[in-house]
Amino acid sequence: MQVKGLEEIHAGLADTVGGKAAGLGAMLAAGERVPPGFCLTTEAYTSGRLPKAELAAAYGRLGGGPVAVRSSATAEDLPDASFAGQQDTSLDVEGTEELFAAVRRCWASLDTERADAYRAWAGIDRADTRMAVVVQRMVDSAVAGVMFTADPLTGRRSATVVDASPGPGTAVVDGSTTADHYVLDDGTPAVSWGGCLTATRLEELRAAGQRLAARFGSPQDVEWAYDTDGVLWLLQSRPVTTLFPLPPTTGGGTRVYMEAGHAQGMLRPFTPIGMDALTRLMEQAFARVGVEGDARPGAFVMVPIGGRLYMDLTGFMRSAWVRGRLPAALELYGPQARRGVEYLLDDPRFAPRPGLGLPVPAPTALRLTARTLPRALAGVGAALARPERARERAARAIGELRERGGPAPDATTAERLAFVAEESRTAVIGPQLWRVAWATYGALILQVLPAALLHGLAGEEELETVLGGMPHNVTTEMDLALWRVSRSAGEHGRLFRDTDPAELAAQHRRGALPEIGLSAFLDEYGHRAAAEVDIGLPRWAEDPSPLFATIANYLRVVDPGQAPDRRFERAAVRARRKMSELSLRGRARRPVRGRIAAAAMRRSRELAGCRELAKFAWLIPFAEQRRQLLLIGRDLHRRGLLAEPGDIVFLRLAEVGAAVHEAADLRALVAERRAEYRRESRRGHVPGLLLSDGTDVEAVLPPPPAEEGTLVGTAGAAGRATGRARVVRDPAGARIEPGEILVAPTTDPGWTPLFMTAAGVVTETGSPVAHGPTVAREYGIPAVICVRDATREIATGQVVTIDGTAGTVAVEPEEGAQE
Repeated sequence: MQVKGLEEIHAGLADTVGGKAAGLGAMLAAGERVPPGFCLTTEAYTSGRLPKAELAAAYGRLGGGPVAVRSSATAEDLPDASFAGQQDTSLDVEGTEELFAAVRRCWASLDTERADAYRAWAGIDRADTRMAVVVQRMVDSAVAGVMFTADPLTGRRSATVVDASPGPGTAVVDGSTTADHYVLDDGTPAVSWGGCLTATRLEELRAAGQRLAARFGSPQDVEWAYDTDGVLWLLQSRPVTTLFPLPPTTGGGTRVYMEAGHAQGMLRPFTPIGMDALTRLMEQAFARVGVEGDARPGAFVMVPIGGRLYMDLTGFMRSAWVRGRLPAALELYGPQARRGVEYLLDDPRFAPRPGLGLPVPAPTALRLTARTLPRALAGVGAALARPERARERAARAIGELRERGGPAPDATTAERLAFVAEESRTAVIGPQLWRVAWATYGALILQVLPAALLHGLAGEEELETVLGGMPHNVTTEMDLALWRVSRSAGEHGRLFRDTDPAELAAQHRRGALPEIGLSAFLDEYGHRAAAEVDIGLPRWAEDPSPLFATIANYLRVVDPGQAPDRRFERAAVRARRKMSELSLRGRARRPVRGRIAAAAMRRSRELAGCRELAKFAWLIPFAEQRRQLLLIGRDLHRRGLLAEPGDIVFLRLAEVGAAVHEAADLRALVAERRAEYRRESRRGHVPGLLLSDGTDVEAVLPPPPAEEGTLVGTAGAAGRATGRARVVRDPAGARIEPGEILVAPTTDPGWTPLFMTAAGVVTETGSPVAHGPTVAREYGIPAVICVRDATREIATGQVVTIDGTAGTVAVEPEEGAQE
């Protein structure tokens, strides 16, 4: 049998009936009112033959008449890939021949341009995808639309969002109309401001949505319709794919978390082993100074959410002593973090409570201060007094870390595991690191001290100039060393400029490249990499491809004046001149403070560059830990416990221990984690401030006042983007250059292939829950919808900045813009 009634379908048939039909079967099993119908299984699609007799018989049992024919691919309506509108639906299909034609169109839609583009984005193999087809009796809709059981824009799980319009609801899902929009808060009675839904129907929809979310275990995207008799029919329910994961459940009411990984260059999610390593590192750091167990930080603690690193700010927000100072302290993390915290300070959920808002209990804090403050004052004081000696001590400590190495080559896997577990405590935060840290802390003080002393006498730009061309900065020294390597590569310019970096890396490993000094560079800096705080990611010593890409860029520098070493020296000269100028100005206006500031600026040139040393130092044993983990992974792979040696990065250390000591087969867990990591890696927008109910604080901030040249619409997909506009009125044959902003009258699913290269989307109509904005959120590009006359107010070629969170489009006038 290639046709199954919807009432026959259960979860175990998902590979046979596809995601949509599986969801409909589950809804029927749960007692929901679903239009009757049947499913043509993937077996028919695979065979390529249409079982006309079986289809006609099922259509006859349905009673004939108008039906909806809808796609139900095996990769459709999944938790991380909705395929919203990417494959065909045919409505009001009547008669067997029309039914056969609609099924064939549905099959063909599996290979349309938009479906191909979406699969490529989602990393879904076409060979693994098959098409089933759902056929259901049409509902004679009086009003219809879409419901999300969580707010898709703010992420708030305590809200239900409903968009509705009279008729069959196709205008809502394809975004061709501005629908009636309702946001229902949990615990608050539904109120209709008019529109096409009454308060009674809104309550009925919300109750249905809550049942479906509970049934499927996650927020749902539900299509629904009220027929002309006022009966509610549920047409589809699938997971909402774009919500950022919820923080772990804790007590104490609503909490607020700030994403902090970006300050360490982490825009991608951490691997599980990387997040686990940092969490253990923090625990061991506190344990080292006597803070363990229940005394560990309850605020300002690292919290993994969606693979990202967040800090719990709740205690500080509720502290009368700290909260007023918090916005300025968070300026380091960007203006949006500061603006969000300022907004939350007026939220009664974060009203002041008794206590100091310290990250540890007050008695523990006093004990910790008494234990560490004298040592810190002595260490930092010595660094400030004798910068050269501090640099020498740091250099010796770094040398000792390099000499530590790892276990013997013939060490057992268990011994390697024990080394990894212990190395964080003894090396990454061991005595050598503290000898380096005093120079780093002194550098940080000297970086900000001149600004405090010269407040009111020097502008921000002048103070930045003083910090230019800073000597003794290990990162700058590394960059200049790579520049010198590129100079050595110059005589082989075509090879290094025109060969793919991955191929050059392979040749380097084989020893097939000309000697340009890269091996010596890797001896010094090979423990570093982009996103290097994640131990799960390769170091340059393992994969030097990024270095070859940088060398190729350096080889394209033809203006000697733009050479990095020349630019660095010019910055140093400007810094020395500005330092002399500010010293004279300070002494003239404030003699005592001016002299102190002049001394601080001179001293800063000797020590401030050391701010990078601590991180550089702890990454050395960190890299050795990674090397040992990969060796463990090789052994687990040999034993059949991992599919690949590198899969160890998708485990936590305790799980690695279970494999090493108990022979636990972790292949299924790794596959699940890898899929989750890939899903999060595709996420384009990560909340900077996140509440424990899932609210992206930036998404609820009051929009800034509209300025001249700013068009106001509705938020469609979060994020900001600036680029040249491309006004497109028909997607057929249209092309969007990478980085351009698509400006269109509307965007139904046929437009979405253009999203692949667009930096953002602006439309004149739409709904936040329509297919266009849904796909934009999945692709991670901002969208602003319902911008009146956008295609007339904006011309192709104009530079626009869209804010998909505030719902605004800033248009810069530009000569040469064209229709």
